[in-house]
Amino acid sequence: MKITEFLKNKKGASGIGTLIVFIAMVLVAAVAASVLINTSGFLQQKAATTGKESTEQVASGLQVLQIMGSHDNSNITKLAVYVSPNAGSSAIDLSQAVVSLTNGDVKTVCKYDSTKATFKDLETGGSVFSDSNLNFTNLSSTEFGIIVIQDADSSVADATPVINKGDIVAIALHTNASSMEPRTLISGSIQPEFGAPGIISFTTPSTYISTQSVVQLQ
Repeated sequence: MKITEFLKNKKGASGIGTLIVFIAMVLVAAVAASVLINTSGFLQQKAATTGKESTEQVASGLQVLQIMGSHDNSNITKLAVYVSPNAGSSAIDLSQAVVSLTNGDVKTVCKYDSTKATFKDLETGGSVFSDSNLNFTNLSSTEFGIIVIQDADSSVADATPVINKGDIVAIALHTNASSMEPRTLISGSIQPEFGAPGIISFTTPSTYISTQSVVQLQ
């Protein structure tokens, strides 16, 4: 009898041990599943955000339509860089853009300052260099202004000059005359907050004609 009771007690102990191990395995599996679910959800959200930002970075950007310059018979003193968003681009805040220009010896970096570089819309049929509303001399060599050429939805405001589909503006620059002498190769870019930059590349004319104060550079 004692042997039988002993064996029965051993079976009960084995059953309890097995149950404990089983419960522990279930708990571990539940914790692991919870961690995996949370991690997969985080990774999915991160991947979606990264994909959106990558698409925005690739699809967005600026294109330089043309560059006009005004000279004083010896050097280019004013630049108007006409830009527009790339096809399919998101809206771009030009107040966060950076304009860089170099002649190989001197590099100038320009930023937007709404307190000094606020330009009004271009008058109908007016010229960016002769319009009385536009005063390039208000700009230092490290600032740029914005001249509204086309803005159907009035998104280009003084404090937040945002351009979107169909908008055309001119980036106004009061250049350092000594860096814009005849036969000078000028290169640079207009780098928006995100997206592809607008490329600037031109060579100043070999001579300046007094009767033609405005020249197309690019």
